[in-house]
Amino acid sequence: MSPSSLPSFPPLEGVTAPGSRIGRWAALGDSFTAGHEDARERWADRISVLLRRANPDLQACNLAVAGATSAEVAAGQLKPAIDFQPDLVTLICGANDVVGRVRPDLDAFARTYGEMLERLRASVPGVALVTATYPDVTRFLGLRPRSRERVVRGISDLNELIRIGSLEHGAVCVELSGRPDEGERDCYADDGLHPSEEGHRRAARTFAHELRRRLGIDIEMPTDEEEAP
Repeated sequence: MSPSSLPSFPPLEGVTAPGSRIGRWAALGDSFTAGHEDARERWADRISVLLRRANPDLQACNLAVAGATSAEVAAGQLKPAIDFQPDLVTLICGANDVVGRVRPDLDAFARTYGEMLERLRASVPGVALVTATYPDVTRFLGLRPRSRERVVRGISDLNELIRIGSLEHGAVCVELSGRPDEGERDCYADDGLHPSEEGHRRAARTFAHELRRRLGIDIEMPTDEEEAP
């Protein structure tokens, strides 16, 4: 199923008025949000800075854990996020349900993912929910052809489920899959899997643009000087 053929669901809920300020942000997920040793500054750190310029009183809570599966995010991060009662939640997980697994259980992922979004929507009235698809993480991993084909297929299927779950629960889905810079080596850490500092820098710009364009959030775009390596 392609993104253009996905079913239509009710309008997005959450922050919609242009210039809306975020008071609390909870970030849930895996190493994409938690960070990796090759990136001193994560995309989430950069977004915090940009949001705080609009609201110096911003409280940001990064609950993401490197290596977390969707089930582990649900078990360990969801309740603290709900207790925090944020205005904005970013939920980015699922890659660890696929990478390194011969037979990923994507049905289980879809259930867990949908339940997390449903609980967030029900427990935090008016929250703005943001998710994201994953880029092709196999390009620089040195996988054998059959293994690469399996992981590529798994990530593609995962991304479709993320898109569908996001639409069902009124979440903005940021497309990191299929971007022009997806195949640029300097966007990946030495291990070929995690984002490098350059990868986090570009992800932050993408998220800032989507938060402002699609949710009307008051956030400054990074300057050219801040974007420079």
